Amino acid sequence: MELKQLNPVNWFTKANRAQTQIAQGEGSSVGSFVIATVFQAFERLESVNRGTNMIVSGCASFDYDVKDKKTDGVVGNVRMKTLEKLINFEPNPHQSIIEFRTNLFIDFILEGNAFIYFDGVHMYHLPASKVTIEPDEKRHIKKFTYMGTTDFSPEEVFYFSDVSRKSIYRADSRLSSSLRTINTLYRMQQFQESFFENGAIPGLILETENTLSQQAKVRTINTWKSTYNPKGGARSPMIVDNGLKLKEMFHVSFQDLDFDNSITRHDRKILSALGIPPVLIDGGNNANISPNLRLFYLETILPIVNKYTSAMERFFGFDISPIQANISALQPDLKDVAAYHTSLVNGGIETPQEARDELRFVNLADPELLKVRIPANIAGSAVDPSQGGAPEKDKPTD
Repeated sequence: MELKQLNPVNWFTKANRAQTQIAQGEGSSVGSFVIATVFQAFERLESVNRGTNMIVSGCASFDYDVKDKKTDGVVGNVRMKTLEKLINFEPNPHQSIIEFRTNLFIDFILEGNAFIYFDGVHMYHLPASKVTIEPDEKRHIKKFTYMGTTDFSPEEVFYFSDVSRKSIYRADSRLSSSLRTINTLYRMQQFQESFFENGAIPGLILETENTLSQQAKVRTINTWKSTYNPKGGARSPMIVDNGLKLKEMFHVSFQDLDFDNSITRHDRKILSALGIPPVLIDGGNNANISPNLRLFYLETILPIVNKYTSAMERFFGFDISPIQANISALQPDLKDVAAYHTSLVNGGIETPQEARDELRFVNLADPELLKVRIPANIAGSAVDPSQGGAPEKDKPTD
């Protein structure tokens, strides 16, 4: 497949002088760092699945406001109305915008990266685990390769990544820091499943003063397995003879095998790694749900959304911002912002149009919005403050 040529920019004279060493240090290609355990945890562990779904749903709920073009961008032939349609309504003929965003942000959480292919008309999601990046010694990225067969140029693909210490090109899943916790939860589940599957009775042995033959031992054990088995209800009466006595060896109850406290503690560790306040899972109350939900959006959701926004701004060149007005958890903050701009406008510090631009409202093209409002509650005229003081007294007439 022939790659598209880069825009006519002098890449070689303006390139990072250390890029050659950076590219050599990264290797010939940079692939996924994620191991299968992370994907398995999403499918098998409730806390991982629920936490990932909360973040993905929160990120996918944002729409975006597109303002004037700020730079040429990587692709310079996309109109504002077309871009608004792509990122808010129809990214491609085959997916809804929520489905498209959901795929992107699931990749971001589980894989640490999200890749978007733009063919000049539509945007398509590229599964991050199958994309490799080939560094370039001059231009940062030479090409993207999907499944080792399909190549894409830097003008066709843009992406955004999580924090990483391994590479400047790709990030690791934030769940990688919880692999020890995830493996511990797996072992707990496996122990519980094996216990109930095998019908084990912990801490119970048969004791006799007589010496039993090997055949008698096998026959006695098989009789107990078939007759006194928890899987079958363990309700059949047993007669202990031949000098056999029951003896308890371990004091383990079914409640101990449930690992409730340990599982809860490990779930909280996973939620912390994802960036979710555990109180949002526990339920909480009206006093702490609202501030924790707002904290969740400010510290976890918005930083991820801003990474996506920054990638789109660089690629398309337009000023793009997430619309927070539709997010109920951020409404109290928006009220404070509105009151702040209202005070600046009424105080004559900024124009109404400047306030509307800050709030990303539509430009009404009204000349009155471009005028500074002089407060009327000052001494003298609101138009000319020099005309102050008490009114002149009438001069006496001759």
